[in-house]
Formats: sequence, C-alpha cells, structure tokens
Amino acid sequence: MEEDVKAFLDYLAKEKKYSSNTLAAYKADLTQLAAHVKSSNPGEGIKTFRLLNAELLASYMRDLREKKYSQSTVARKVASAKSFLKYMQDTGKLRGDLAPNLASPQVNKLLPKPLSVSEVRRFLAEPAKLTSIEAKRDKSMLELLYATGLRASELMALNKDDVDLQTNKVQCRGGKAGMRVIPIDGYVTQMIKEYIKEIRPRLVNNENEIALFPNRRGDRLTRQGFWQIIQGYADKAGLSGKVTPRSLRHSFAAHKISSGADVQSVQELLGHTHLSTTKVYQEVKI
Repeated sequence: MEEDVKAFLDYLAKEKKYSSNTLAAYKADLTQLAAHVKSSNPGEGIKTFRLLNAELLASYMRDLREKKYSQSTVARKVASAKSFLKYMQDTGKLRGDLAPNLASPQVNKLLPKPLSVSEVRRFLAEPAKLTSIEAKRDKSMLELLYATGLRASELMALNKDDVDLQTNKVQCRGGKAGMRVIPIDGYVTQMIKEYIKEIRPRLVNNENEIALFPNRRGDRLTRQGFWQIIQGYADKAGLSGKVTPRSLRHSFAAHKISSGADVQSVQELLGHTHLSTTKVYQEVKI
C-alpha cells in the first residue's frame, strides 16, 4: 500500500506540481485510508489497495463520520481518496470506478477574510518601531509579502537573485502555476535594495547562502519561524488572531480588485489555476 501511495505522491509532485503542503495533506489522508483498509481485514493481512471494494469504502466513510471531523475535513479526505482511486484506475492498478462510493458532504464555502487597508498599515508599521537587525529584515519581508500576495512557502523560498531591482519584479516558483513574475512598486523595490545591501550581509554567515531572508543564524528562514514573526507583530498591533500569511495574501487580492484591477491579472499574480478561485474576491467586503 505504501508503494502505491508513494507513486501517487510522486505523480502529483512531478506532473501536477503540487506544493509540499498539499502533498503532505494527501499523504496523511491516504495513510489513514490505508490504515482503515488494513484494520478492517486483520485476518487476511491485506497489503494492497487492489482489493478495495464498495463495502470497504462505505466502512471508511462511516469511520470518518464517527470521528466527528468537520464537514470540510471530511470533504478534503474524500477528495484525496477520489483522486487516488482515479490514479489507481488510470494506471491499471485498480479495476472499476469506485469513486461513486465516496459521497462528499456539502460544504458551505466561506469567503476569504482580508484585513482592511488601515489594519494592514497598522501591522506593517510595527517592525519600524524596533531597531534590531531582525526587525529591519522583517519590515522588508512583510512589505514584500503584502506587495506580491506570495504564499508563505513561496516567500521563504525566494533567493537573493529572484528580485530584479532594475525592472522592479520578483520571480517566484511555486504552486501548480509554476514560475511566475510579479511586479512590485518602486517603494518596495528600494526597501529590498537597501535591505540586500545593508541588512542581509549582517545576517548571513556563509557567503554561499542564497536565501533572500535568512534567520538570525544565517540559514534560510523557515515557515514556522516566519509564522512566529507574524504573530509577534500582530499581537503588538492589537490584531491577534487576524493576521496570518494567508490573510495578508487575501488582503493583497481583495485590495487589488477593489482598486479596479482586472480579475484575470490578479489570478496570474496569485498563481491560481482556475479563475473561479480568484473571482471570490469580488464578493469580499473591505
């Protein structure tokens, strides 16, 4: 079973270009499905998904309901299982279409919750109140995040050379959309230019380090470390629980569209595969 899951995850990574976070979610969901299949047939010692049938899938659905997961969590686990079953069928490892045996619950999609423009300004003003090298890095980093709408993982993956200071653009690798180039205004470009020249060299210990935003040890800052930085400034700004990397991304998109930006252009900036994903920001009230 583990080999089938690994092959599927490799397919998603190489062919679909799914992010590491999405792959981790798929792995967790399918590991749970595999565990259920094994526990349902302890005497037979099932080691392959090839013996999956409607009865096993029905018992898996009952198990998910009994665990009292939220509707959205069940929907995600069902979607993971359906994608996997389709892959198994397409590759000839599973006979018949078993996906109809998995009924996804109805989930009411919530609209994104962006910050107001004044809240963003209040949050971004916090690092400037401190004089430490880390605070100066944080100011540039957070300004760049809001100016581009990058995902946290994409921001952490940026290298020094990904910012073109001559053309005011950032080159980003991430998501199913692959490589994309995002323009930034001159104010943010100048801030990043000063950061690279004056602040970053004081953080980096190894001349071979290429990360744009290193931590205090000189290594690439992690998503966990970045999350803690955001929470610290959110608390100081009186915005605890409201500011996250995702809410800043939502704010970027909502503010762009409310200012008159074309939805399709915002889709390209965000790296959304489907225009419908971006259109929800037209319904958001700022």
